[in-house]
Amino acid sequence: MSFELKVQKYISEQQLVEKGDRLLIACSGGIDSMGLIHFFKKFQHNFEIRLFVAHVDHMLRGTTSLEDREFVEQFCHQHNIPVFSTSIPIPQLLREEGGNSQALCRRERYAYFEELMEKNHIDKLVTAHHADDQLESILMALTKAGTISGMKGIYAKRKFSNGSIIRPFLTVTKDEIREYLEGGGGQYREDASNEKDDYTRNRFRHHIVPLLKSENNNISSHAVNFAENLQQDDDLLKAFALERFPNIVIKNGKRSYTLKIPLFQKEPVALQRRIILILLNYLYNCFNINQSHTLISSILSLCGTVHGSASLHLPENFIAKRNYEEVKFECLSDSKSKNLPTQHMLLDEWMQLHNGIRLYIGEASSVVHALGQEISRYYFDSALFTAPFTIRTRISGDRISLKGMDDPKRLSRLFIDEKIPVEERDFWPILVDAKNQVMAAIGLRVNKALSTNKRDSDDRVLIIARENSNDSLLK
Repeated sequence: MSFELKVQKYISEQQLVEKGDRLLIACSGGIDSMGLIHFFKKFQHNFEIRLFVAHVDHMLRGTTSLEDREFVEQFCHQHNIPVFSTSIPIPQLLREEGGNSQALCRRERYAYFEELMEKNHIDKLVTAHHADDQLESILMALTKAGTISGMKGIYAKRKFSNGSIIRPFLTVTKDEIREYLEGGGGQYREDASNEKDDYTRNRFRHHIVPLLKSENNNISSHAVNFAENLQQDDDLLKAFALERFPNIVIKNGKRSYTLKIPLFQKEPVALQRRIILILLNYLYNCFNINQSHTLISSILSLCGTVHGSASLHLPENFIAKRNYEEVKFECLSDSKSKNLPTQHMLLDEWMQLHNGIRLYIGEASSVVHALGQEISRYYFDSALFTAPFTIRTRISGDRISLKGMDDPKRLSRLFIDEKIPVEERDFWPILVDAKNQVMAAIGLRVNKALSTNKRDSDDRVLIIARENSNDSLLK
């Protein structure tokens, strides 16, 4: 099959180009991108498309990179192709920001492409990635981390800006592009930096890929087929995971989610991993973090049991806290302090706590209403509990007398038995009298001396009012 027919067939199979498309070809002046221009220049009338070219001079190679820009501009002017070009001072940005030069170049280059697409109503950005690039990407991903997302390599088409990026040359190798371009008398510029081993991709390109090709010269094509199959399988599993996600993970706030472990464990491990990836995308929206195999494995382990409590510190000040059947993901900097100051209650007056919780202690004979709130009433004998009454958090040695128990129960044990999250126990509101007798762990249990039915000796009433009894007391 000829080069041109092979590329046309791939474009058709992948549905990369449509009639009326406005295409922006990213061109460095090298052999791959110049081959791309020559191909589309020849077939633009067949496809019924409009061509544009964009070139970025990263100013890393002095006059040489400036000559690359002039070469691309001159070619486009000679062939009546609209061309956009710019020079970006990458050396200066590196001095100011530091970091990886290749990553910085890519960021600035694609930002320029996006700007051009929006201003000129361009549908698709076209890049010259080829089959050898696909093989290198997969090998590099396997060497670095071995995640499914990395192993999927380069997509033939993906969303970008107001349109998409397409890669029509993924089906052909660099040698095929060279033969095609030189066979048609096409010119191009050589980038001397491509011959150096300074970059990871170049080391794979110069040393590892040739060795693999000596074993099987079709390995780049195999890599393209492998990536395409993996992409299709993963996309399907992601769709399943997205469908199940809302039933398993509940959004609490902007950067806070709760995962239901029993429902999560019912899913196949392949979907569990992808549900975690979806959750991490919501938390971070950052490729480097949410693709970490170690991070995903740690979260899977945290969600592997419903017994007891545990926590896992995540990157960028996030934390995952397991409490029995739930795991809560949140940013520590977003967490509001729930510490309660000690507050003395006044008789016959309401005290506001938080989340719609209010308390009242007064005469048992008084008629007290709390409109729009659920009310719980507990009657007691004032001879058993001494005023003033105070709301505070627990202290070491706190115990509460409960019905059916001869000895008072430690609050620490009560919290464990009631499955109160570890992080909430030290901030839970406790009602005590002047002698530090625990009258109630608010919203949880009350002292056995308090009764929901009024007895002859009861002259006081404790009223707990809340807007929604299903809400966690400390949310």
